[in-house]
Parts: sequence; structure tokens; C-alpha cells
Amino acid sequence: MLKPDERGGIDPGAQNGVMDQDHFPVVGIGASAGGIEAMRSFFRGVPETLRAAFVVVTHLSRGHKSQLPNVLAQFTSLEVEAATDGVPVRPGHVYVMPAGFVMGIAGGRLTLTPLEPAGRETKPIDLFLTALALDQGERAVGVILSGGDGDGAIGVKAIKEHGGLTLAQTADGYGPETADMPLSSLRTGFVDFGEMADRMGERIAAHAAAHLATAPDALATQGDADARGLDAELLTEIFAILRRQVGHDFSGYKPSTFVRRLQRRIGIVGAAGPNGYLKLLRADPAEVGVLFRDLLIGVTNFFRDTAAFESLATQVIPKLLDARAATDVVRIWVPACSTGEEVYSLAILLRENMLTMADPPRVQIFATDIDERSLAVARTGRYPRAYLDAVSPERIAQYFVGEGDSAVVAKSVRDLCTFAPHSVLRDPPFSRLDLISCRNLMIYLGVEAQQQLMPVLHYALRPRGYLFIGMAENVTRFEDLFETIDKRNRIFQARDAIPPARLPPMSGPDTPTFTNTGQPHRRHVTTHAALRHAVETQMLSEFTPPHAVVTRTGEAVHYSSRIGDHLEVVPGQPTRELAAMARKGLRLDLRTALREAIEGNTLVSRGGIGVELPDGRLQSISLVVKPLNTPGAIEPLFLVVFNEAAAPIEKERQQALEANERDTALQGLERELSVTRERLQAVIEEYETSLEELKSSNEELYSVNEEMQAANEELEASKEETQSLNEELQTVNSELTCKIEAIDQLIEDQATLFEGMNVASVLLTPDLHIRMFTNAAAQIFGLQPSDVGRSLRNFSAPIPLAWMLDEIPTVLAANRPSERTIEGADGARYRVRLMAATRKGSRMPGIVANFTDLIEQE
Repeated sequence: MLKPDERGGIDPGAQNGVMDQDHFPVVGIGASAGGIEAMRSFFRGVPETLRAAFVVVTHLSRGHKSQLPNVLAQFTSLEVEAATDGVPVRPGHVYVMPAGFVMGIAGGRLTLTPLEPAGRETKPIDLFLTALALDQGERAVGVILSGGDGDGAIGVKAIKEHGGLTLAQTADGYGPETADMPLSSLRTGFVDFGEMADRMGERIAAHAAAHLATAPDALATQGDADARGLDAELLTEIFAILRRQVGHDFSGYKPSTFVRRLQRRIGIVGAAGPNGYLKLLRADPAEVGVLFRDLLIGVTNFFRDTAAFESLATQVIPKLLDARAATDVVRIWVPACSTGEEVYSLAILLRENMLTMADPPRVQIFATDIDERSLAVARTGRYPRAYLDAVSPERIAQYFVGEGDSAVVAKSVRDLCTFAPHSVLRDPPFSRLDLISCRNLMIYLGVEAQQQLMPVLHYALRPRGYLFIGMAENVTRFEDLFETIDKRNRIFQARDAIPPARLPPMSGPDTPTFTNTGQPHRRHVTTHAALRHAVETQMLSEFTPPHAVVTRTGEAVHYSSRIGDHLEVVPGQPTRELAAMARKGLRLDLRTALREAIEGNTLVSRGGIGVELPDGRLQSISLVVKPLNTPGAIEPLFLVVFNEAAAPIEKERQQALEANERDTALQGLERELSVTRERLQAVIEEYETSLEELKSSNEELYSVNEEMQAANEELEASKEETQSLNEELQTVNSELTCKIEAIDQLIEDQATLFEGMNVASVLLTPDLHIRMFTNAAAQIFGLQPSDVGRSLRNFSAPIPLAWMLDEIPTVLAANRPSERTIEGADGARYRVRLMAATRKGSRMPGIVANFTDLIEQE
């Protein structure tokens, strides 16, 4: 989503009271100290007629004594001087930043702040250009010349955001000697002109003449006046061109904001008025993309409005994560995310809470925007360190990775975010969301666009989901959709008593598709993706059977096109129950099929159903209701398909076809009617008899009621007895606990006894599976505790054991011990004693086998 001029048509310079009587551009020039050739070329190209103030900011070490004022004075007729603290900027002057200071501007006066004794400011150009944008607004001009790092990129973005003009040097005979600074600015996408240094002055002069001719005190109302003055048909055609090429409709935006941005482009390109610019838009698709870029002003910072984010962190985010299993997913949407600062701010807050949980749920943050280049910056997650001034050092250390002068968002935070192109007014919204952060967007939309947007956001949220908006926004007109959680910090919650909004159509033959606005392309060239979208949209709208999706309660949550032939509005209170809205002839079959499909969770079909269409024709349809498989759905959904079996026919023709059948059936119906009357009379007599019986039954019910009252008193008494019984059960429970403790102690004593015995004993089942053994037996057979349950024959034994299978049944039957001396193949001799270990009434017979090594005894 886009964010037009944040100031809503009010010039910040006028707000600050700057230069009320004399308005002129203030040009901030950023260059390295060695970019003399570039600066010489720039000033030689400045027209003498240009009334502007120039401020030169360079990278200078603390101890360097700059001769730059003297050098510049040799090739410009402008008055050049070293900047001093508090000096007002005046046209026709060049101010050069001295070494050892950080320069800014406030109220039209330069400010100088001494550097720390051991410090050096690595981004002086960003600092000054940002201050220039805040102070001068549309009169600010940013120029980036030769330099060796990325300084100036953030400053260029700030000037662009506040409506100023931005230029960066491209290759010519005078440089740039080092292209890093201008290239870094150009890559941000916020530079109006990539131009050779000697031509920049002409660009600035043309911009000043075309765009800065209005006094500051009139700028606040100029946009509205121009909006009224421009031809409505011209604006409508410009809206249509933008909609066709970039896929977004600007007609819902404030006229003053749109017109001021439009006039800015007219002045920059030097078009002959609005009509001349319209001709340029028709002929040059690349200019459409540039205008689109000028209308996209993404004003976002990390943790913008700190108090609001702190309130979100304490009041909302813990509730999103608490009581969620590790398999659950917390879904968040950030529309109009721009370059991603707000997205990563939310991700950091979520990550901090997740680190406090043993098994946190999954988190998905969907960040969308219609500006592909802003999304590319957001996906990279790389920002200048100076841009993180609102982020605490602790968070920077934990959630960012330093790479030179840049800081990259850590993978643990980046993995929570998914970036995608999306228009909140054009494309279908995300759904089942726990939180939507839609900050500083509604203030740029007209009333109609807001009326469309807010129900969409409510529809996208889960019941009781949260909405986080900007400090200058409110939902006063939508209190039926949202209730206030924190009015000061603009946190709201969706009301769960409101039915989901019916979304306006967001696809169809007339809906435009997105194209790449960053690349010029030929007209009338259809990409494969656009062709596929158009074909699929037309197939869905014209050839797919009408269908709807309902919940297990029968309430509709989705309708397809052409379903109006089978549904009608029900008089009285509005309803979303599908069966209640079905047309005559369809309602009973639909209700029955829905009940069978929902109760049995299976496919149900009905055929040969006749439905009278709104135009009087008769349509024969078949009805199909089947469960809809939707992974992750909170409740089951069912698909209802209305298959049209044949083309509709006129009602008169249908009546003619049925006339013969009606005559034939009429006689039979009369006979049935006679029989039915006789049966009806019998039923009436039975009804009268039943009525008498009901009266008797009513009297009996009165008697039963008295009995029930008596029974209730007995139940009260039984309740007291139950309480006494409960106390007895507690006593028995205590006794059982003591017995269990005694058994546990007995088991421990038994284990200790086994460990202390030097007798090789094994407790076996009749088929020689091990149930228990002593340490001495473990040494003979090589047993481990995990071998319980395995057959003793599976282990290497010094003597044969097969004879035990024949002997054990005899021992169990006679309940007498048996002893044998068994010799092994290697001379081993053991006395084996078998004894039944089965108590009376035991269901699991056992055998105790003792093994005595006779050779050790000798």
C-alpha cells in the first residue's frame, strides 16, 4: 500500500515560520573532501539567475584546515564563506562546513555542534540533509557528488519524503572520482535525477521556477485550489493510466496530496502544463512509473512513536503468545510496510517475548506493499547504522549483525517475516490474523477509501484480533467494528459480535494487474502472468458453476459469481444462513442436503431440482454439498455447488410440456383426494381423542411436579450423605496412600536384598522369558536391565537350557521344587533348582530358577 505526502499538503517550512517574506531553495551538497573537480563542475553549471542558498558538507578530519572556501571562490561568482553557528542562509551564498563540527539547520539558520575530543562523525551528509528536509520541506534540494562511502543515502530519502528535490552525480568528464556515494543514493530509488554535475544547476533552476513560485503561506491551501482548478476528466484519465499500468487506483486519495505531487512531476519534466504532461504519460510508460514512485512516500522508522510500541509490547504481544501451543501460529499483517522498519520493529518485540517461553508458538508476519523497490530493501534487511538511532544498543547487539557501516537484521528476526507485493484496496486481504499494524495509512485516504478499508481490516482479523494504527488516525466512524484498548496509543480490538464484512469484488475482467513500475516497457505487451490471471478470472466468472462456502451452522462465508440466480434476499432481519436465502423450490432440498453433509461429514448430492429464476424461467439443477479440506481451519467448512443441468426454459413452455401430464394425473389426484378426506376425518377423530388424553396427561404432570419437589428434598438429604461418604473416601484414600508407600518400601528392600545376595536366581515365565534376575545371574548369562521380557535362551549360557521347557510344566502342576545337575560342553557343572513362584489365584504363573556353580564350590 502507498503512503502519500505525510504532511497532507502542508509545507513544514511554512509551519516553522521560515522565510515568510522570501522563499528560495536551499541546496545541500554532499561530497568527499577530495571531490574538488565535481564541485567545480557543479558550480560552473549554476545559472546566474538561480536565487538559492548552497551548503557544502564534506568529510573532514578534526585537525584538517580546509581551504575549500578559497578554492570554491575561484570558480563561482557566488559569495563563499565558512559556516558559523546561527548564521541565516541567504540566496546567492555558499556556506562550507568547517572541520571539527557537525552541521545542521533549524529555523533557516545553520547550527554547528562541536565533535567530541576523540570522535569523528562518519555520516555528516546524512545528518545535514535530514535536518534540511525537516526544516525546509519542499524547498530542500539534496545533491550527492563524488564520495567514497554510502553517506547521503538516508538524507536523500528524508528530502524525498518531505517533497524536496534530489540529484546524484553520474559519470562525465569531471568524475565522479569515487562513485560510491552517488551510486548508494541512486540505489535507494529516491533520487529524482541522475545527472552530470555541470547540468544539475539547470535542473534546480527549472524546479525552483516551476514548483517554488508559490508563497509558503499559500501552500497549505494550494493543493485544494489546484484540485478544483484541474479538469476532472484530466484527473480521471491520469487515474486510469496509473490503474492500467501499475495496478493501483489513486482516485480514493486526497485531491490536494495527489495534485501537489502531480504538479511536482510537471515541473521536474518541464511539461507544458497538465495537458502536456497527460500527453507525456500516454506516450511514455516509464514516466508513469516515475509518477507512481513520486506518489509513494514511505515514511517509516524503527520503533516510530516509542510509547505506542511500548504499549503494544505490554498490552497486546503477551496476549498473542500466551496460551498458545508450539504447533499454533500467530499471524500478523503489516500493510504498506515501505522499507520494512516497522515490520522488523514488531518482529523484535515478538522475538523478545518468545525468548521468555519454553515452547513458543510459530509467528508469521506478512509484510506487504505495492512498491517492489521498497520491498527489495525490506527483504535485504540492511540499514545504515545511523538509521538505528531509535534502537537501543542492547537490541542492536542482539538483533542486528554489523557489516561495516551497515547493520543487517539477524536471521532469527528475518525468518519471522514474509514480504510480498499487495494492495490493501485492490487485492483480497489476508485472513485469520491476530494483529494488523496499519499505521499512518488512513490519514492519506479519502472518506470513501477509508469506508472500504476498515471493513476489510475487520474481516481479516480473528474474533478479538488487534488493530494498531498511527497516532494521527482513529476509528471513530467504525466503533461498531472496533473497541478501544488504548486510545492514546491507538490500539483497538475487533468486536466479535459483528458478522464479517462482505468484501467488495477484488477480481474480475476490469481489474488491472500489477506490472513492474521500475522498468520501462512497451505498451500493449501482456506478460504471461497477466494473461494467465485474465484467463483464469474470466473462466471462474463465466464457466465455473455457482457455489458457496458455509460453516457447520449453515452460515455462508463466501459466494461465487452468478449465485444470485439461486439466492434471494429474505424479508426481515438480515441473515447469512444459506438455506434461508435459497429460492423457491430449492430451499427444502438444500436444507436437507446441508444437514446430511454436516452430520455425516460426507458428500451429498441431489438432482432434478427445479428452480424458478428471477426472470421467470425455470432452471433444472443438481445440488452437491461436500466437506472442504482447508488445512489449519478453526472450524470445518462445506462447499455447496449448484450445477445447472440444462439451459433454462420459458415458464410457458414448461407449463405446456407439463399440461398433458397434469391432465393425466388430475383424475388420479381426485381419487387420492377422496381417500385423503376419509383419512383426514379419521385423523380428526383421533386428534380429539388425543386432546382429551393430553388434558389427563397435564393433570398427571401436576402430580408428577409435586413428586419431583419431594424427590428434590430427598436429593438434598442424599447430598449430605454424599458429603459424609466423600469424607470417608478421603480417609480410605489416606490409608491407601500409606499402603502404597509401604509397598514402595518393600520393593526397595527387595531390590536391596537381590543386590546383596550372591545367588544366581532368575524369575521366568513358563516359556523362559525373563521377569527378574539377580546380579549373580546377570554375570552368568550376561544380562542387562533392558533384557527383561526377552527369552533366556537368546543369551549365551554355560549349560543347555532346553530341558527346562519340559520340566517347568511338571513343577507347576505338582507345585514342588525340582533339582538337577547339568554339565556344559566346556566342563561347567551347575546345580539348577526350579521352584514354582505362583501364588494362589495368580493369573501369571512363574518359575524361580537358581543356578549354583559346583566347580566354584569345590
